Amino acid sequence: MNLNENFPVSQGKLDQLLARIKQLNIDVRTISEQFARGGGKGGQKINKTENAVILTYPPLDLQVKVQRERQRSLNRFLALRELVDQIEMKISPQTSQRLKDIQKIRKQKDRRARRHLGV
Repeated sequence: MNLNENFPVSQGKLDQLLARIKQLNIDVRTISEQFARGGGKGGQKINKTENAVILTYPPLDLQVKVQRERQRSLNRFLALRELVDQIEMKISPQTSQRLKDIQKIRKQKDRRARRHLGV
């Protein structure tokens, strides 16, 4: 995967993602990248262009597909960020902010369910 592309995001977000990649010792060369035609809302533009991004990380057998935006370059950034999140959840769960958010939501739902049941 080539990280030299100008992603349409702020430099701060890009620097933060690159720092996380370096911190987790992710070899970017092992990430394979494919593009596919999208689907859903968007009409002809979505049906004609290959702007959905599929990233695969073979060492951990992870795969991410992102097609949130119409721009391929923005989808590449979002897919890479999602892949780094998943790698961090597998490699280093104690430092994963996303895993902490998931656990927080799980606790909130549990509390609400107990309150609803009157326990």
